[in-house]
Amino acid sequence: MLEKLTSRPKHLLVFINPFGGKGQGKRIYERKVAPLFTLASITTEIIVTERANQAKEALYEMNIDKYDGIVCVGGDGMFSEVLHGLIGRTQRSAGVDQNHPRATLVPCTLRIGIIPAGSTDCVCYSTVGANDAETSALHIVVGDSLSMDVSSVHHNSTLLRYSVSLLGYGFYGDIIKDSEKKRWMGLVRYDFSGLKTFLSHHYYEGTVSFLPAQHTVGSPRDGKPCRAGCFVCRQSKQQLEEEQKKALYGLDNAEEVEEWQVVCGKFLAINATNMSCACRRSPRGLSPAAHLGDGSFDLILIRKCSRFNFLRFLLRHTNQWDQFDFTFVEVYRVKRFQFTSKHVEDEDGDLKERGKKRFGQICSDHPPCCCTVSNSSWNCDGEVLHSPTIDVRVHCQLVRLFARGIEENPKQESHS
Repeated sequence: MLEKLTSRPKHLLVFINPFGGKGQGKRIYERKVAPLFTLASITTEIIVTERANQAKEALYEMNIDKYDGIVCVGGDGMFSEVLHGLIGRTQRSAGVDQNHPRATLVPCTLRIGIIPAGSTDCVCYSTVGANDAETSALHIVVGDSLSMDVSSVHHNSTLLRYSVSLLGYGFYGDIIKDSEKKRWMGLVRYDFSGLKTFLSHHYYEGTVSFLPAQHTVGSPRDGKPCRAGCFVCRQSKQQLEEEQKKALYGLDNAEEVEEWQVVCGKFLAINATNMSCACRRSPRGLSPAAHLGDGSFDLILIRKCSRFNFLRFLLRHTNQWDQFDFTFVEVYRVKRFQFTSKHVEDEDGDLKERGKKRFGQICSDHPPCCCTVSNSSWNCDGEVLHSPTIDVRVHCQLVRLFARGIEENPKQESHS
């Protein structure tokens, strides 16, 4: 049967993080994955990482043309390293300046396989529907392919990071910043920091401006999740390509003509999700109908409200109810957004001045903030970004994974 599959890999580069999650990466690979690769006659080159960013640096330096794919054994942090290395290497080879916020990035040809061995494994859960090493290994063996959007995060014409899952300011930013100081606590630090952040109940004042994703055929509240062979992703990509062709033949500066929308206020949290961000604790995720490859992300704004109401909102992530059905929650499907904190420093002038010119009138009507904490940090796929002022743009289907998306439960299919 394997002989009939034309797109399956023969030679793979494998990065193993021996420290991530519960420190089981090496054991999981040797016991569960390596035997399957051997049975499928897949040869591998294995690098067990000893420090942070080793995988990223290796991808910049190595000759990767001889491989059919890259496998990372670890958590979301390990995947992020490989992602940054592969995208960076691809852009360097193509002569693309990643620091330019409006650069058209070149898609990566090599696929990435994720063997889950971390604490949350959000990317794996949202693309495969399970955190199971054998399942992920089999997707690699048969050569499945799933295209996925990636967001670039810039500050003053400098690339800060790429994001594939959650970009969160306020609540989720404060949690990750606080938990970084408590690594000695192990995985319980996330629960501790989460409770501490919830009780402190800080809100942040600022301006969010965004371009709605008019090319997409779905919406954040349509109840249609991203599934294997997704029609929404396929159709949205086609319509985005049509939109881009029109921009090429017509206006060079199409984004300046498009309708920017602006929201000012005091926020407990600002979340941008490229995928559902589902995990074991939150099986439907932060945005259940977010799509992996539709060239957009869901922008979720949680305005200042009482602790009780914010708790109600958080609890909805663990059940089947609509978490956007609150007066203090807004959700938009967008392709680009900018955020400027009200307390931004003068040296962040570039974005600020443009924001003032474009949005000054709307914001001048709002009273000054009385909150003691001026700025939060951004949580970018579990890493801290200290600059509150950012410019985020989505790049449609920039990378491919060894996955096929979440498949519908057969029981559900038989009823439909």
